[in-house]
Order: sequence, then C-alpha cells, then structure tokens
Amino acid sequence: MNSTSWRQNLSEYWRRPPSGYRPGVTLNQLRRDLAGLDCTPLAPGLARFTWAAGGFGFEVQELPQAQFLMHLVLCEFRLRVPTRPGPVARIDLRHTGALRRQGVAACLKQGTQEQWSGLLASLPSDPQLLAALLPLDFKRLQLQRDEQGWWVRLEHFGASEVVNRLPGFRRYIRLSAEQRHALLAAFVRLHSLLGDY
Repeated sequence: MNSTSWRQNLSEYWRRPPSGYRPGVTLNQLRRDLAGLDCTPLAPGLARFTWAAGGFGFEVQELPQAQFLMHLVLCEFRLRVPTRPGPVARIDLRHTGALRRQGVAACLKQGTQEQWSGLLASLPSDPQLLAALLPLDFKRLQLQRDEQGWWVRLEHFGASEVVNRLPGFRRYIRLSAEQRHALLAAFVRLHSLLGDY
C-alpha cells in the first residue's frame, strides 16, 4: 500500500459517521423545539424549516462527531440570504468578554478589509443584532458570501445529542424557548443586514 492510498483510507475513516449514529434522530428532537415551523426532510440528517411569520426558511444539518466510546450529534443551522453578485467573503462572529458577554466581534477571514469595512462596523454595533446574539449560546457563527449571496452558518450548543456506549445512554440537549427566540431574532436581523451587501 503506497502512502497516498494509506492517507486516503485514514481520511475516509475519520470522515465516516460514528458507529451508532442514526441520521435524523436529533432532527426529530429539534422539530419539537421548533414547533410551529414547517419542517421538510431533504435527506437523512438534513431538513428545511420554514418560518411563515418571519418570511424565510433555513436548513438544519446534523454534524456527527466521533469521540472515545461516544459520539456527539451537533446541528448546524444554515440561512441563505440572496443578494446581487459580488466578491466572496467570510466573516466569523464571536462573543467578547472574559467572564460575561460584553458584545460581539466580527473577524474577516476572507476578502479585503476595504470592501467589507461597512459591514464589519455595523455587525458588532447593530442594537437589534446584539440583543439577539448576546443571549444566544452559539459555538460557531460564520457568514460566508459566494456568487449567489450569503450563507449564515450557526452551530448551537443546544439542539445536540450525546450518545455514549459505555455505559449506554443517549441524551438530547434541548433548544430552550429563550434560545429559540434568540436564534430566530438573529436570523431575522442578519437576513435584513446582509441583504444590503
């Protein structure tokens, strides 16, 4: 076996879903937390939620991650914001503050500072966005722009499942009502802000 095929086999091993992962189980739990939103399954572990009151929809993708004798199933929320064609960009958002959340920082990871200076200034200073993001328990929040517009990708600490093999148990971590409200409010505001860029 040559080194290329060995690396490819190892890469495929780490990318495959962990044993015991059941696609769609975590999404079924999340459907209860997002009661009132229409849900359309798109594929195993992928669904589209439509929020009639907000006037938009978003996708949720299960992200299984293998750990030692256990695995996690995290949910990535994906909001599409169509805009006119323009340059590509990637912006990461994170909470600021050492002990308590003080605000939100926007860090440009792809694109030029001059092109996105207006958006980079408005994201951490918009009062409606701050009101939604400060209480929101997100692990990762990324704004990525391509030829068709923006993708908002949010990975929440809740809406996830812990599956252990020894001892055997399965625990779903709910998306609470407060977190649901903050998530939808953040999507509403980001949909409005990013539409101008």
